[in-house]
Amino acid sequence: MRDRLYQMLVNRVPGIRDRYLEKRKQKNGMHRAEALLYLLWLNIQYYLLFRRSLGRWSPYPFYEEKTLYAAGSESSLWSRGSPEALAAKLMAYDIISFDVFDTLLFRPFSNPTHVFYLAGIRLQYPDFTRIRIESEQQARDKKRRESGTSEVTLEEIWDAMEAETGIPKETGMRVEWECEKRCCYGNPYMLPIVKELQRNGKRLIAASDMYLGKDQIRDLLTTCGYGEFEEYFVSCDYEKSKGEGSLYEVIRETMGRTMTYAHVGDNRQSDGKQARRHHFEAFWYPNVNEAGRPFRPEDMSALTGSLYRGIVNGHIHSGHSIYSREYEYGFIYGGLFVAGYCRFIHGYVKAHGIQKILFLSRDGAVLLQAYRQMYPEERGNTEYAYWSRLAAVKLTARYYRYDYLRRFLYHKVNQHYTLREILGGMELSHMLDSLCQRIKEEPDSELTNRNVENVKRYIVDTWDQVLAHYEEQVAAGGEYYRTLLQGCHTAAAVDIGWAGSGAVMLDCAVNRLWGLPCCITGIIAGTTAGRSPEADAGEPFMLSGQLVSYLYSQRENRDLWKYHDPAQNHNLYWELLLDAPEGSLKGFYPGKEGRWECRFKENWTDGERIREIHRGILDFVGQWLETERKLGLTLPISGRDAYAPMLCAEGERNRAFMAGLEELLDEIHIG
Repeated sequence: MRDRLYQMLVNRVPGIRDRYLEKRKQKNGMHRAEALLYLLWLNIQYYLLFRRSLGRWSPYPFYEEKTLYAAGSESSLWSRGSPEALAAKLMAYDIISFDVFDTLLFRPFSNPTHVFYLAGIRLQYPDFTRIRIESEQQARDKKRRESGTSEVTLEEIWDAMEAETGIPKETGMRVEWECEKRCCYGNPYMLPIVKELQRNGKRLIAASDMYLGKDQIRDLLTTCGYGEFEEYFVSCDYEKSKGEGSLYEVIRETMGRTMTYAHVGDNRQSDGKQARRHHFEAFWYPNVNEAGRPFRPEDMSALTGSLYRGIVNGHIHSGHSIYSREYEYGFIYGGLFVAGYCRFIHGYVKAHGIQKILFLSRDGAVLLQAYRQMYPEERGNTEYAYWSRLAAVKLTARYYRYDYLRRFLYHKVNQHYTLREILGGMELSHMLDSLCQRIKEEPDSELTNRNVENVKRYIVDTWDQVLAHYEEQVAAGGEYYRTLLQGCHTAAAVDIGWAGSGAVMLDCAVNRLWGLPCCITGIIAGTTAGRSPEADAGEPFMLSGQLVSYLYSQRENRDLWKYHDPAQNHNLYWELLLDAPEGSLKGFYPGKEGRWECRFKENWTDGERIREIHRGILDFVGQWLETERKLGLTLPISGRDAYAPMLCAEGERNRAFMAGLEELLDEIHIG
């Protein structure tokens, strides 16, 4: 009978089942009556109120949508005031109490229970996190029945865990405690406040609703740089909590009822209302993960996603600094991508015995910095290599005439380019008069669908003359790459994407033009997308292995391949993350004393704003590496996870968010 009821009320409608199970997961220990009422209410809405939309539900929409803050930088949302200002206010009180977790101490996770993932890895126990959460609730329920309080110790939790899992209690407690110690770090906003109060001889105490006891809390605080507090009040030691207010009375009874008290904490109820109710002046410190939650993607793999959100929220919302929009664009939307892309590059290079990595200009500049930050031992195998679409199309024109004509002519049809500008972009201005005479147009006539075929016919008819003009550039480029690739037989060319023509053309130039015996493999962030008119352009090279892609391709993360839309500036948003504050390469030219020289187009972007984006990226990479070092893990970052933050930014509802950065976007056309 029970199974039949469960089948009818829960499993019969998938949307009801999903909502019910998610509610049970979110509210561990939900009383049976409360759970039953929620389940009945779902069924009433579906069957009697005809809310058929309840029949379908997913915890994540197919493409997650978040409304990002567009009026300024995200870090400016919470006006916490300076650490010095808060310290000055706290000086007025006899005793200052601090909440511990999410106030004095941060963990690099968006949810504190995700620390249990680490213990599960160490103990090699499947589904450890869920079992640990449920066992803690069982221990609290048992304690409430037996003693009237739900405040438990780690030992009591592991009594339940040992019974459930068979893991020896001593082993489990030791591993969990070691993981906790690895995770915690001092809040950069609170550290100077505590130091200032200590310098002035103020009496400081720590107060925490926690299953770790006084000695462990002291250990964590001293390890994280806070030094000694006068006293530590922990709910599991006294079987009284801040949440119900009774721990505040223990503090006042112990420290003196005539004293004036201040309390600093992140929970509005236990650190705010209850503190004031028990004669503490409450100073609310907004929880960093709650502050960042509206803006962070949830549709990511569990551990990587939690670490990403935790690192970003702790850095952006601690109150330690207010950052620029550009810095946050790099830190929040580019940092995980760059860390993951560099790890992907490293893995490919090691697996395939690549001798040298060429980070192509300009997208490769910050990638090279990040790669050397992550793998300093490989500095000698990495180079910043000058290359561009414009230079590549000119140098390889004899092999890729179609691409030459497409990029210089057909991409500019009906876009108000004059014939003078078209030939100037090709560096063929000396042929302008001849062209105009042939096709009977004026130099300042625009290139249109009406005359483009005539222009093309002229270029094809004079093809030998066109190629002859680029011979000196071909020779100069050969000298440059002969030096760069000396002694190498295999190299990888790293670029943002999209068709991979940069790497393919470089391989052609290296091997067919210059006769250098070096196989070039192109490593790109993403391929031409499904919405591109040339969606299949690079697919043959992907199949042959000459190109490999990190974020998505026709075969991997195909949902992103279908979503990514160049017409909505998606390519340019990604390129903005990596663009260097320098002009694009025009080409290689003969220089002084028989040497080569690079010439560049004028750099019209705001270099300082671009450098701010890069600073944000590199800061994230540094924090990610430091977190991995502390945790003793090296985490893979999948292309799908790396794309997730930008997926939110590219959403329809965030046009205003991206509008503030669009003046930095790169030009679309070459030449």
